[in-house]
Amino acid sequence: METLYHQTNKLVQETQHLFSQLDRRPPNLELNTIESNILAKINLINSNCERLDVLCLKGPISQRQNAKMRVDQLKYDSRHLSAALNSWKSQQMRRLQEEAEREDLLTRQFTPNDHIDIMIDHTMQHHTQVSNANHGIDNLLQHGSDILDNLRSQRITLKGAHKRLIDIGNTLGLSNTTMRLIEHRARQDGLILVGGIVVTCLIIILVIIYMT
Repeated sequence: METLYHQTNKLVQETQHLFSQLDRRPPNLELNTIESNILAKINLINSNCERLDVLCLKGPISQRQNAKMRVDQLKYDSRHLSAALNSWKSQQMRRLQEEAEREDLLTRQFTPNDHIDIMIDHTMQHHTQVSNANHGIDNLLQHGSDILDNLRSQRITLKGAHKRLIDIGNTLGLSNTTMRLIEHRARQDGLILVGGIVVTCLIIILVIIYMT
C-alpha cells in the first residue's frame, strides 16, 4: 500500500507541474498534448485511489484511520486537479471565441448598401414606449372627460324636462298621483345618471392604474 500511495502522490505532483507548463506555454510543447497528459494522470490517480480504498480495509485496524485520511487527501487533490483542468478548458474556449469574433470583425467589409440594425441606445426605445403610453392615457382621460360632460348636459336637460312637466301638469291640472309618478321616474333617471357617472369614473381609474 505504501508503494502505491507514494506513486499516486508522485502523480499528483507531476500533474501540478504540467499545469505550470500550461501557464508558461512552452513553444516546444503543444497545449493539447499537455492537456491529454494531465487528463491521463488524473484518471490514473482516481484508479489508484480506488485500489487504495480496498487496501485500507485489508490493513491493520490500528492503521486504517490514518491510511484513510491519506487516501482522502489524494482524492481531494484529484478533484482539485479536475476542477482546475475544467476551468482551464473554459478559459481556452472563451479565448478562442473572442479571437474568432475579433478576427471576423477585422476582416468584415462594410459597404454603403449593407443593412445593419444596431441597437445603440435601449433607453431611447424605452422612452418612446413610455411616451406612447402617456399619449394613450391622455386620450383616455380626454374621452372620459367628454363622457362626463355629456352626462352633465343630459342631467341638466332632464332637470329642465322635469320642471317643464311640472309646469305643464300644473297648467293642465294633472292629478297628484300622476305628478308622483312623474317625480318617481325623474328620481330613477337621476339615480341611473349618477350610477353611470360612478361606473365611468371607476373604468377611467382602472385604465389609468393598468396603463401605469
